[in-house]
Amino acid sequence: MKLKGKKVLVTGADGFIGSHLAEMLVKEGATVRALAIYNSMGSWGWLENSALNNEMEIILGDVRDSHCCHQITKEVEIIFNLAALIAIPYSYKAPNSYVDTNINGTLNICQGALYNDVKKVIQTSTSEVYGTAQYVPIDEQHPLQPQSPYSASKIGADALAMSFCNSFGLPVSIARPFNTYGPRQSARAVIPTIISQIATGETEIKLGDVSPTRDFNYVEDTCRGLLLVSECEKAIGETINIGSNYEISIEDTVNKIISIMGRKVKVVTDEQRLRPEKSEVNRLWCNNRKLHSLTGFIPEINLDEGLRRTIKWFENSNNLSHYKGGIYNV
Repeated sequence: MKLKGKKVLVTGADGFIGSHLAEMLVKEGATVRALAIYNSMGSWGWLENSALNNEMEIILGDVRDSHCCHQITKEVEIIFNLAALIAIPYSYKAPNSYVDTNINGTLNICQGALYNDVKKVIQTSTSEVYGTAQYVPIDEQHPLQPQSPYSASKIGADALAMSFCNSFGLPVSIARPFNTYGPRQSARAVIPTIISQIATGETEIKLGDVSPTRDFNYVEDTCRGLLLVSECEKAIGETINIGSNYEISIEDTVNKIISIMGRKVKVVTDEQRLRPEKSEVNRLWCNNRKLHSLTGFIPEINLDEGLRRTIKWFENSNNLSHYKGGIYNV
């Protein structure tokens, strides 16, 4: 299924990955309906100042509302469901909200898609569902481990979406990105919190545990992976990792960023940024062979280049003004 000329819905289009994905779909020639979370300010989130927002149909709504989902899925051929609460620390404080948005929201999207005869649903998952690696690299057969309320809610959402594929024939694919980074990412993630603290002039960088490893992926590569999954008929009914197959510790990532930015800073441990012991995911390393086998996907932007692009974006004062470098963003 090629994307040019297709009517596509992106939920969570006001967010980090969703905004990049919506823009990429416009460039691919798709007709894009972009869902942003309803708010009294009428804000479109990261699409607010997008050069391509006049080429999208932007709707304010909420996936927690079944009537909304029934309406926005009308006359749509492909859905990318990215609407989710994603901050792990906040999931400790408000787990009910994660169930409402991530699980019930997915249910509402799937019901709307089924009723309106949508041709393909891409349910966006997360590598957090795997928990700490039992073996590496992590393939799609790796056991699922709910090490936070967030990861538990995403496990539930993925299972619910796939149940609609098995029970009702809804054409669902589960796309499971590993750690995406890049311009516009929330400071609740480690790379933007490092960069934003340095960019705002902090001489001490406050972080949690820097020993865990991650498989970082530049946002454009993640979005390309999502597009390729949507175009692949053999991906229906499948769960597919999106990652770089490259593992690096957070400590080494910090050192790369410090080197690129050319600053002298000290890294200190901030206790409030530490996860509960059994909740920390200590190792993530993506096996991306399935995605490559199905679609030919190869990551195009390595970590050094991706970090340079991300740092350049953050060092723009207009962009940096969206961040509070010295405040811990739960």
